[in-house]
Amino acid sequence: MKFAVIVFPGSNCDIDCYKAVEETIGQSVDYVWHTATDLSAYDAILVPGGFSFGDYLRCGAIARFAPVMNEVVKAAEAGKYVLGICNGFQILTEAGLLPGALLRNRDLKFLCHQSPLEVVNAATPFTNQYAPGEVISIPIAHGEGNYYCDDETLESLRANNQIVFRYANGGNPNGSVYDIAGVSNERGNVVGMMPHPERAVDQILGSEDGKRMFTSILNAWREQHDAAVNS
Repeated sequence: MKFAVIVFPGSNCDIDCYKAVEETIGQSVDYVWHTATDLSAYDAILVPGGFSFGDYLRCGAIARFAPVMNEVVKAAEAGKYVLGICNGFQILTEAGLLPGALLRNRDLKFLCHQSPLEVVNAATPFTNQYAPGEVISIPIAHGEGNYYCDDETLESLRANNQIVFRYANGGNPNGSVYDIAGVSNERGNVVGMMPHPERAVDQILGSEDGKRMFTSILNAWREQHDAAVNS
């Protein structure tokens, strides 16, 4: 399996994502610059956190027009796995790959701490190694992580099981509607989340609950690959 970690000017979690892939599942992984125009060699694409293009205009709004995003859209449409983390989540919403938007945190402060998350949907390629309803500990680090969508979109997300993670134990840190911390597209192959699983892959970091995000992706790819070979 081969991973791409997209790098924008201002990305600062790209190395964390690269190391998480390398050290948790030992798969091939490359940094891919935002000017790239071909992602066909990759099975999974990680859009990392940071401050792409300095968060000027609006978080993710400029990165959304980078040449590589045309290829990310193509990859998503082809059924490849796309995971956007923090700023990556913001970019995916700006690109229309995920519903909703990320607003300034409720208290207008940057937040950086461990956060309990409930795994709402354990049937995605990114969560199949978790149990439904399981509460895990994953750190957050954001100033604009307040997930917003209108009532109609929220009902659609709930009906289609597109809510992947919710902040648990009354710990909604940023004011997100319905305590949402992560969502998927309808197909389930694109997920965005504000918490950082790549920063929770070893107990020395405070939690290793993020490790199963990466083992889930590998497991899903192997099952898909085996099914294709045997069909």
